[in-house]
Amino acid sequence: MAEILVVDDDRGMREFLEIMLTGEGYRVKCAGEGKEALGLCKKHEFDLVITDLKMPKVDGIDFLKGIKEISPETMVILITAYASGETAVTAMQEGAYDYIEKNFDIEDFKTIVRDSLDKKGIRIKKDDALFIKGVEDAVRFGNLIGKSREMLKVYSLIKKVTDTTANVLILGESGTGKELVARAIHENGLRKDKPFVVINCGGIPEHLLESELFGYMKGAFTGAYSDKPGLFEVARGGTIFLDEIGELPTILQVKLLRVIQEKAFRRVGGSEDITVDVRIIAATNQDLEQKAKEGNFREDLYYRLNVIPIHIPTLRKRKEDIPVLTKHFIEKYSREFGKEIKKISSYAMELLAKYRFPGNVRELENIIEKSVALGTSNIILPETLVLSENNKRDWNKILDIDLPEEGISLNEEMAKVESGLIKKALEKARGSKSKAAELLNVSLDSLRYRLEKLDIR
Repeated sequence: MAEILVVDDDRGMREFLEIMLTGEGYRVKCAGEGKEALGLCKKHEFDLVITDLKMPKVDGIDFLKGIKEISPETMVILITAYASGETAVTAMQEGAYDYIEKNFDIEDFKTIVRDSLDKKGIRIKKDDALFIKGVEDAVRFGNLIGKSREMLKVYSLIKKVTDTTANVLILGESGTGKELVARAIHENGLRKDKPFVVINCGGIPEHLLESELFGYMKGAFTGAYSDKPGLFEVARGGTIFLDEIGELPTILQVKLLRVIQEKAFRRVGGSEDITVDVRIIAATNQDLEQKAKEGNFREDLYYRLNVIPIHIPTLRKRKEDIPVLTKHFIEKYSREFGKEIKKISSYAMELLAKYRFPGNVRELENIIEKSVALGTSNIILPETLVLSENNKRDWNKILDIDLPEEGISLNEEMAKVESGLIKKALEKARGSKSKAAELLNVSLDSLRYRLEKLDIR
């Protein structure tokens, strides 16, 4: 059983952490200030120390240095009222495992504690170890990453369709990973040793798209100096992935329908039918059913393509996947750029968790790529996250505060912002704390803690 020392001069915070951590199965001791805590560390070796940053006599950074001198293997998590990038860098340089705000989400905090002990090689108990292993095994399917309930449903559906010949229509917003789903279907099915051919129906001019799909005969048009097979021939025996199928011109919709029904087509300028055995997987970010009803897409083709629909959730609907995706992208771009970035600070992760990601997984990857490229420390900090201008404008509205010559109290102003957002959430939720917590993307326990801290009745 892991042993944890909690150090905080705030008695209420000490008791809260002690109750919560004891409930998680840890042995917990508490100290009210740094000198007392250092004395305990000299007498007893703790697996993890959770300490407030600002305390009388010995502050968190000095205490961290003292801990590392006494017991270099002990993990340390620093907690403070409001995080700053400069202090975070100092804390990491001195050997802290993580650095978080006091207004933490309880479930996130539990995860940080578990991860710190996991890194030290400690498991709470055997059942938890098996559970964690099971979750890790479920994180990846092909090149898809995510352990949320929504993604597990997608994985399950992929497994069911891999060995069928049925056409699949993948539906989802831009950046959700529709091509990755198509590749996973192909690479786990009976056609995995045959070609997987991709074409973006919206990225090729209409007058060229037909010859790309179906090929052409010598002399069919100016510049056709020899016969050329189309992508359907190239994909023979395998899979063709038609991305942005909603952009396919009407005349080509007719020809695609014939390929599906008769498994045959003619090259541009050709007079003979070419027979192919190809599995068709299509994808769109449009409401194809509505387009068909409005007459903007052939209804008969829609039903031929939509034999098995797979809906890919937005990143907004599977926020629990953001940490595993972030970890994957940090590792990927650290290798690519030759960096030693190991992790992301909990405060930076909190910013990502609150962000709406209009560009979905593709946008998250882009954000992490930039952060790794621009990073100067071994941890990604909030100031290196380049979020969209829309997001910045939203925060500018929230933080519409004038800075007088005499300055302001940052803590007081941040408390006002937090209090205002909580009150708005409660008002919108008609007093329901659980609904308000959902609107604010925090746990119910975290909301209750904030209500008590801010004295909101």
